[in-house]
Amino acid sequence: MIKLGTLRRKDITRCVELEKRLFVGDDPWSARAFHSELDAGNYYLSAYDEDVLIGYAGLAVVGRPGDFEASVHTVGVDPAYQGQGIGTALLRGLLTRADELNAPVFLEVRTDNDRAVGLYERHGFTRIGLRKGYYQPSGADAYTMKREARAGQEVS
Repeated sequence: MIKLGTLRRKDITRCVELEKRLFVGDDPWSARAFHSELDAGNYYLSAYDEDVLIGYAGLAVVGRPGDFEASVHTVGVDPAYQGQGIGTALLRGLLTRADELNAPVFLEVRTDNDRAVGLYERHGFTRIGLRKGYYQPSGADAYTMKREARAGQEVS
């Protein structure tokens, strides 16, 4: 049974392992990057199967009450567990937090990651821009996507 919870510092080593598998050819996050995200107070979720971390996702929020903006920083799921709704569950958890704050949500996603683009579009994100060479060192392009604030609305 998959359980969602708050990402803990003890999860970071496993996050780094997954990053290296998920983002081959680009610059996967280091332990230091994950620690910085948690130190900054960003909202991170974990997905566990029994006692093994199989996914994680993070959301940063900036601004003041009534004028917040959120940004999805990462969503990662162990390749062995992809296609089972875990990424969807993690994203919905992040969007629930953004909705509590009435914050629009932004993100970047590789233009060649059709599965992720589809996931985001199913959750109300639209493409608002293109960042050439965004991912390094591969030079892959990214779409910038946005989902409008949805305070009090049901997440589909």
